[in-house]
Amino acid sequence: MDCFKAGAGREIITPEIGARLYGYTLDVFAESVHDDLTVTAAAFEYKGIKAVLLSAAVCLINNDLCDEIRNAVSKETKIPFSNIIISAIHTHSGPCTAGNTGWGELDREYCDGIFIPKIISAVKTAIKNCVPALLGIGSVKSDVGINRRQLNQNNSVSLGQNPWGCYDPALTVLSFRSLKGEPVANIIHYGAHCTASGKNTEITRDWAGVMIDTLEKESGAVTAFFNGAEGDVGPRLANGLTVGNIEIAMEHGKKAAKDAVKAFEKIKECLPATLECLSGEIRLPFAPVMPLKEARKKLAGFKGEKHINLSGRTYEYLTAIVEAHQNSLPEETHFILGQTIIKIGPAVFIPFPFEAFSEISLRLRQYSPWPHTLLLGCTNGNNGYLPSQDQLCRGGYEIEVFRTSGVLNLSEDTDYHIISENMKIMEDFKCTE
Repeated sequence: MDCFKAGAGREIITPEIGARLYGYTLDVFAESVHDDLTVTAAAFEYKGIKAVLLSAAVCLINNDLCDEIRNAVSKETKIPFSNIIISAIHTHSGPCTAGNTGWGELDREYCDGIFIPKIISAVKTAIKNCVPALLGIGSVKSDVGINRRQLNQNNSVSLGQNPWGCYDPALTVLSFRSLKGEPVANIIHYGAHCTASGKNTEITRDWAGVMIDTLEKESGAVTAFFNGAEGDVGPRLANGLTVGNIEIAMEHGKKAAKDAVKAFEKIKECLPATLECLSGEIRLPFAPVMPLKEARKKLAGFKGEKHINLSGRTYEYLTAIVEAHQNSLPEETHFILGQTIIKIGPAVFIPFPFEAFSEISLRLRQYSPWPHTLLLGCTNGNNGYLPSQDQLCRGGYEIEVFRTSGVLNLSEDTDYHIISENMKIMEDFKCTE
């Protein structure tokens, strides 16, 4: 049959009690399970084309692990590697699947014993559950998120709430239903850090878990959440911050749930859909390497911790710069990414292996001819923050991470280039809606 098909599958991926939780410091370990972590797969098929969107309740997934997972799923299911997209919801209350300098090593035992096998199982279930389906889309404006780059009176930037800052207010729900109107699957898309629980010891999906569970109960369909451009956006918490505790996270989740249900209720009709997958190459130019004299001066004046968080990352970066000058500087001029953009009906899913700033999402949607252009943050890898060019002069945590990615850092106008490169790929989509 040439009709559009959709199916969903889910597995629990909760680590053992005692697992180190990822995202803040190295001394936070799980003491209890507030709500189980899950991986949810949505599988699609149309005219011989197959694709799967995976949402995992972890913080980040590094590039090598993403490739390993996509290869494993492809081997087991025969779905092309390029058509397998895996996204992290960005909860800080789960295991380490990233392995960044300063934040701790990859939890290899967890990945081999739980994470990868459960992902494969969820995909197989989703494929098995595929049925002819229709698509409905609803969207509302939501203030669940707020720009988190707080502007202080002394002209510094800290992590907090910035009422003047940019964020993407669009909360979108895609509902897939059988030809008889029975629930098949939902996808929620919104951009905001899942950090409302703060530096807690409970395993949790954070505020997004409440939203997911509520829409599932309301709709009767397995629901996956895909985080958007959350790089500079946190949850708009009542405490005036973007981190809190488990109680604050659950209350915030109720607010997000109301918006998700509102978006779902705006769907008055489900229509036939199509599936297209377009692949291409994203080329992002590198900035000039820091001069040796400057790197040596900064390294000589370094006073932070050499192995913890941003301080450890900065030390490794400066050391690598000096070593590169003394040995041989890299010859690469561009950072090259393999990209696959998936279009389902009038909705376009654009993977970003970054924590992208919200302005990038807004610009992409403005330039795109498709009404629901959804940037998927923390997807198909992790290459740190991707700021909009206007924020570089202000500095702050995200900017420092961006500028210490490696000997070769991305250019300051990377936001322009990544938008342009993705737009080139989207130009080849057929106008079928």
